[in-house]
Formats: sequence, structure tokens, C-alpha cells
Amino acid sequence: MTGHDKNAATVHVVDDDPSVRKSLTRLLTMEGFAVVAHSSAAAFLDTYLRDRPGCLIVDLQLPGMDGLELQKSLADVNCHLPTVFISGHGSIPSTVEAMKGGAVDFITKPFEEADLLAAVRGALEKDRAVRRERIVRKEVQGRYDSMTPREQEVFTRIVVGMLNKEIGETMGISEKTVKVHRARVMAKMEADSLAELVRFAEKMGM
Repeated sequence: MTGHDKNAATVHVVDDDPSVRKSLTRLLTMEGFAVVAHSSAAAFLDTYLRDRPGCLIVDLQLPGMDGLELQKSLADVNCHLPTVFISGHGSIPSTVEAMKGGAVDFITKPFEEADLLAAVRGALEKDRAVRRERIVRKEVQGRYDSMTPREQEVFTRIVVGMLNKEIGETMGISEKTVKVHRARVMAKMEADSLAELVRFAEKMGM
């Protein structure tokens, strides 16, 4: 694991079978992935830093906390690390439960190497997308926070489709003043159009 950038995506392998850990680590390392293997869910939770990018390959059947319980405990702390489940005997209910919990893939042993690698690439891409989205949302929120309370009021009315005249009436200000506020809202939010402004509101969960 030495020599890897701490911000590089890491594939975490959680499996109680040493031979599976070894073979998965070798396969993934040969493909250029940074890999950390853990013998149990508890061992993984002890060392995992939630801000680090990456994904999780976890065996469904683990002694102590099993794969589904690990998935739940991560979700409980609002950590949605993309997860690929592997199982020697995946039942339909557990597959459904894993997928409902947001699993990227569910692979039954013995699996094809190509299937596993494709699942890992998909999981890492999902992780990158989620992290990018989080950065964008933070930027948008920062722009919103830079507005005055009055501008924020105008913003919330613009994005629900109210016209300047209606905004003026509901806020008790002239249409001309609304136009001034509207221009400032567009500038501070760095929005080129109403559609973009609406998209920013959606990103902030409005």
C-alpha cells in the first residue's frame, strides 16, 4: 500500500477467508488499484476514513457483523461507500436487500475476474460522481449564502415561477426593485438562465 496517494481511490476488500483476500488483492493490484484487505467488518470500520474515495468489496456471510449489517451501519452514519457484494450462496432476499441498500453489484462465487473488475470500476465511478456532486452542491450553497435575506426571498420566488410583478406584490416592493434584486440574484448565483437557477435550487434541496 506504500507509494499510493492518500487521496487516490482505495478498494477495500472485506472477507474472512485469507485465500479470497489474497487472490482479490493480487487481481486488483495487478489492475492498478490501491487495495486494503480486512478480515472482518469490525477491522474495516476501525481503519476506514470516510472522507477517502474508494469502494467496498464485501462478503455477504461474515462472522460477527455480516455484509448487510456492515452496509447498514455505514448508511446509519450517512456514509454511502459504493459496495460490491460477493457471496458463495446469495439468496434472492439478501440480493434484493443489498440492492435496496444501494449496492452497486452482487456477484456470486466463483465469479469471472472480468465481472468483478467491471463491478469495481462501476463502483469507483459512482463514488467519483457522488463526490463531484457534493462539491458542486457546496459551491452552490456558498453562493446562496452570500446573498442578502431579501435576495434569498426573491430567489425562492423566482424558482417557483413567479413573475416580477407577482414577486413585488407578495413582498410589498415595486416591480423595478424586484428587477434590481433579480439581477443581483442571477449575478451572485452565477446563473445564466432561469433554468440554471432552478437547477441550483434543486441541488440545494429546495
